[in-house]
Parts: sequence; structure tokens; C-alpha cells
Amino acid sequence: MTQSKWKRRTLQIGITILCITSAGVIGTSYGLLNYSLTPQTDNRNKALKWHEADNLYPGLRTWHDSLKTLGKWQDTTIVATDGTKLYAEYVKADHSQGKTAVLVHGYGDCNVDMMPIGRMYADKLGMNILLPDLRYAGKSEGNHIQMGWNDRLDIKQWVSTLPQLFGDSAKAVIHGVSMGAATTMMLSGETDIPAYVKGFVEDCGYTSVDEQFSKELYERFHLPRQPFIPIASTICRYKYGWTFKEASALEQVKKCKRPMLFIHGSADKFVPTRMVYPLYAAHSGPKELWITPGVEHARSYHYYPKEYLNKTKAFLEICFR
Repeated sequence: MTQSKWKRRTLQIGITILCITSAGVIGTSYGLLNYSLTPQTDNRNKALKWHEADNLYPGLRTWHDSLKTLGKWQDTTIVATDGTKLYAEYVKADHSQGKTAVLVHGYGDCNVDMMPIGRMYADKLGMNILLPDLRYAGKSEGNHIQMGWNDRLDIKQWVSTLPQLFGDSAKAVIHGVSMGAATTMMLSGETDIPAYVKGFVEDCGYTSVDEQFSKELYERFHLPRQPFIPIASTICRYKYGWTFKEASALEQVKKCKRPMLFIHGSADKFVPTRMVYPLYAAHSGPKELWITPGVEHARSYHYYPKEYLNKTKAFLEICFR
């Protein structure tokens, strides 16, 4: 083989290897995106969710059913700007003075998972409650999990219905757990939130989708952030219209001036406890940080229900004064 032919042959092999490698990286990134945003979960199986919730919080289903029997438990729907039908349930308290909690569930969950905290607001604090199903969850439509980013726009639309549901005197706090907490923080930085939203409670939310996915990629698959996360994010932009980096709770919190209560378990490894500190530092309005000792992910209310109630009650006094 002549030198020129050898060079051409080497170049062809190199290009072939590069193409195969690139196709493998892109295919893996695409698979990771589908794995993350369109998982096979039980978040539409409300019967199973109720069974799990009632085991953790005995009497929860009885509480729900008794309110339904009295006609106080209602459901409602809205249609998002893209035509997606979204579902929620709500309870109007007898003497709420318009005070309302909008409760936002986490990844792989539905509104049933927020019922224990909903009962706290309704029974202990005498407030109205609204519990939406996010997209791709419960009875809401949707073809993927939005990781809080576009969910913030859906929750903002739900917030706009509060005067209609609970009267013109409605004043609200948004309270989210895990991905719902990220949604809450992502919403908090919007400039056109109605004035009747008085504050936010975020319980174990992540700083950004980019950071959370990078952490999960390494822990679950032992893969580095580069090149998979940037490629998956680019695919997400073309497929769903948003990127991992723009889906940043941290950047949104920087713009929030309304009160915010930050809650995180000290033993949280799923959304690492370390994430709450830059979030707390970034917020320039009235704020409080509560680290629950020895608590893993999304279990602060379960292990510290009295303290959780007291912390929330004290925070609401700041919000509604």
C-alpha cells in the first residue's frame, strides 16, 4: 500500500470511528433524556398513591372522604396556553379570610402526595388548599415531566384562578416539595406574579435541572457530565422547548423579594443538602432556613410534623401581616 493510500485509509477509519462514537453519545444522551422526562412511574395510579399515603399518615383517606361527603372537596380543570388540560382538587375553608395554600408535588408523584401537608393547612391553619396535578401526573395531560421549569407557568395560571375559586380576598402562599419546591422557586422569580401571592415555601428543591441531572447521571450510571448532559439538554430544547441550564431555581430565586421558607433534610442524598445553602444565600428578601436533623429526601413533615406546623405558622405570620 502506498503512503497516500495508507493516509486515506487511516482517515476513513478515523472518520468511521468518530461517526460511530458520536452516534453512540447522541443515542445515549437521547435515551437518558427519555429515561428522565418520560419515566414509567405510578404517578397516574391514584389508588396506589392513596394506599401509600394512608399507610404513612393513617386516617388521611378518611379525612379526604369526609370532606368529600360534606361537599367541601371539589375538583377543577384549566386549559394551558398550548391546549393541555390540567387538573386540580381544592377545599374552601369556612373561615379562611381568603388565605390559601397552593401545594405542588414532586417528581414521580401526583397531588395525593401533597395531601398530608394539605391536611395541615386545612385543619391546623384553617386555610383553603389547591392541589394541582402537574403535567404527566395524576389526571393532568402532558407528554413529559417538565422538571419545574414550564410547570412554573402552569402554577402561575393556577394562581390566577384563586380569586374565582376562593373570592377576591384571596391571598396565597405557594408550597412545593422536591421538584414541586424547584417549581415554586422557579415561579418566585417571575415578575408578573399577582400581588396576592405573599410568599413561598420550598422543601428540598434542587438548584437547577442541569446540576441535579449531572449528579444523577454520575451516581446512577457512572457517566460524566460531559458530553452527555449538554447534548441531552440540546435535544430537550428541540423536543420540548427548554434547556437544563435555563431551568434554574437558583437564578430565579435571585430575583425573588417576597418571603421564602427553605426546608431541607440534613441526610438528603437525592437532592443533596448542600444545594439549599446557595439557594438560601441567593434570596434577598425575608427568609428562613430550617435544616431537619437526620431526615432524608422529602420526609421533613413526616418526621417533624409539629415542628413543621410551627415553622409554617410562624412563616405565614410574616407573609400575611
